[in-house]
Amino acid sequence: MNWDDLRVATAVYETGSFAAAAARLRINETTVARRLSRLQEDLGVTLFEAMDGARTPTPECQELVALAARMAGHAERIAKLGEEVAGVVGRRRIATTDSIAVEVLAPRLADFLAENPGLSLDFLASTENVNFSRWEADIAVRFGRPDKGDFLVSKLADVSLYLLEPVSAEEGQEDVLCAYPPDLDGAPESQFLAGLGVKESARCMTKNVLVVKKIVRSGRGRGILPSYICADLLGDAAFKATALPERRALWLLVQPHLKGDPATRAVVDWIKDCFKTVD
Repeated sequence: MNWDDLRVATAVYETGSFAAAAARLRINETTVARRLSRLQEDLGVTLFEAMDGARTPTPECQELVALAARMAGHAERIAKLGEEVAGVVGRRRIATTDSIAVEVLAPRLADFLAENPGLSLDFLASTENVNFSRWEADIAVRFGRPDKGDFLVSKLADVSLYLLEPVSAEEGQEDVLCAYPPDLDGAPESQFLAGLGVKESARCMTKNVLVVKKIVRSGRGRGILPSYICADLLGDAAFKATALPERRALWLLVQPHLKGDPATRAVVDWIKDCFKTVD
């Protein structure tokens, strides 16, 4: 059995297709198919089934990828044996929203990495959730607890929300209302605006609260922001802040095969520490 074949199987698992796996590994699809076929023959199992144009992993594949991930972690540690590296070793991928990455994690990142020279972090920051079930990330911080999936899940915080509006505006000037798009109609922010009867009048639709803050900060817009991004506006006399009656839960997800992994534990503890002051 060849280690590169395990990398190919992992890439197909994470991307869902031979073409995407080939692009990630910078090889051609024929090579992907050949190596996967060789691995399946060596193991005597089927790793993927073709369904609706995608490669769906079998239970055997899920177990193989989990074991391969552990092997990769050990390989990272072995590669560092000849170096004087203090603490834990590894590279971990964190998926979260742009605002959490910028406002909560990034300000504390340099100190954390300085304390852990053997660690590297990849940030997958987006307003959309990565496919955690396909291991596109090792750790995720997200609003909304997943209703399925074999993940390690814990609550990070209950985040306060505020409707921010300018106290005064130029005569004849209309404030731009910012709101989430329809696929987030169930979120507390959307429900609050709907209860006020104003959501349908929103002229800016976005999931990115960094965009909302910019518009509110201009003095010509209204929008709902989480506490960790609007603390400076709450104390600004130019804005009226209305606390929403409902908070929004923030969740931490960890891949189950990383349970007990020292590098992952260090990153998880750091993330939790970052959120200790979030209200």
